[in-house]
Amino acid sequence: MKAFADLLDSLVFQHGRNGKLALLRRYLRDTPDPDRGWALAALTGDLSLRQAKPALVRGVALERIDETLFALSYDFVGDLAETVALIWPERPGANRVPTVSELIDTVETTGKSELPSLLAGWFDAMTATERWATIKLITGALRVGVSARLAKTALAQHAGIETDAVEEVWHAVEPPYLELLAWLDGPGERPDLSRSAAFRPVMLAHPLDEADLETLEPSDFRAEWKWDGIRVQIVGESDRLRLYSRSGDEIGPAFPDLLEGLDLDVTLDGELLVMRDGAVAPFADLQKRLNRKTVSAKMQASHPVHVRLYDILAEAGEDLRLLTFDERRGRLEDWFDRTRPSRLDLSEMVPFTTWDDLAVHRAENTAVGVEGLMLKRGESSYVPGRPKGPWFKWKRDPELVDAVLMYAQRGHGKRSSFYSDYTFGVWREDGDLVPVGKAYSGFTDDELKQLDKWVRDHTTERFGPVRAVEQHLVLEVAFEGLQPSTRHKSGVAMRFPRISRIRWDKPAAEADVLATLETMLPPA
Repeated sequence: MKAFADLLDSLVFQHGRNGKLALLRRYLRDTPDPDRGWALAALTGDLSLRQAKPALVRGVALERIDETLFALSYDFVGDLAETVALIWPERPGANRVPTVSELIDTVETTGKSELPSLLAGWFDAMTATERWATIKLITGALRVGVSARLAKTALAQHAGIETDAVEEVWHAVEPPYLELLAWLDGPGERPDLSRSAAFRPVMLAHPLDEADLETLEPSDFRAEWKWDGIRVQIVGESDRLRLYSRSGDEIGPAFPDLLEGLDLDVTLDGELLVMRDGAVAPFADLQKRLNRKTVSAKMQASHPVHVRLYDILAEAGEDLRLLTFDERRGRLEDWFDRTRPSRLDLSEMVPFTTWDDLAVHRAENTAVGVEGLMLKRGESSYVPGRPKGPWFKWKRDPELVDAVLMYAQRGHGKRSSFYSDYTFGVWREDGDLVPVGKAYSGFTDDELKQLDKWVRDHTTERFGPVRAVEQHLVLEVAFEGLQPSTRHKSGVAMRFPRISRIRWDKPAAEADVLATLETMLPPA
């Protein structure tokens, strides 16, 4: 456990990508199986301990620590794991500290009623860093600045292979990845993918800077609409059918209505949408179906899902990713004409001759669900990751609104000492502010320090980690669209709000009004 705790502690204080990779490679080199496999599962988000929730940890802490003292400490620190780790009364040598694999096995096999005393015994024996790492591990909230992709990159570097080679087999193995690690270390064999319906790493696009158009030849590219859903991959192989998210998480059980009746021997790349009567519904409708383990028949009927197909990556065991986009598009159209599967359709190709033609298409299409355009080089192979040049996304310009800062809350992890999460509002006709959204991005580190100081200097009330502030500061907020919402007091919900600019110069009275936002709502 000590090695894992030291790894997490070092990762928190290491901000550089190469430095994080070096720490991960060292851990993979020096740590035996299955501990390193379980650590990888935690770092990549593939570890889920059903019974170990934050509420359980909090309950364990309150058995040993005065409730008021704990509340004050938690308010000051801003992170549950760090608070418990630091405030816990140590009893060095009280028990043996388990290994990572022992800890996971024990938590998974221990009854819920017995877990509190088990955790308390471990906490007694651990150092503060080990307690902190243990809580992070069992609750799944690591927040150490390591993405799943970075962890897989470190694993690939450890083995001396490309990251995409790891991605290719990742979803064919289960934690603690003994088969995978044996192959990477040698002399084990590569995990068998023939019956796994494995995920293929997706190809992504770079945002288009319109200045780039001057260097690009229109005839080299194909255009299609960029839809506001979630990117998915449908894989049918050897009588197995799976639906993956862009990151490779299997999400099929949440969409049984989509997969029912499909008999595929292909790998398809597309966009998951809610569609009614042939029209794409707002993203807010799709959100109601995401992150559900089960979905009721009523929800399936009221929010029917659909996949708009962009690409075909494999067919009948043949890998098509090295073909050009034009060739793959032809294969996709041929396959679709033969099969006509329900709940699937083809992404429309947008004809154009010049960039000006395409700009007109982009400006005129105001259909619900259209985010902009995708530009794909006709000669491009399907390359995992985000290579510069083959694909571009030309999104619509974001909507902007001037809103007044109302509340601020401390962030988590590295931001736990800063007020970095902001609630903002616009004016109603009666002269009161009504909250319309929250944002925690879009500003620089220097601007965060300025905002944090302003919040502290202009606080009017405190509610635990939240501060109400004087209604003086105007924020220019960028967002991708609005939807009606019965859950919000304002009646509107923003899509991807972020701080575009801090309007130090603008009086709060000149901020926007709710009626302005209501005019931006899509037609009913």
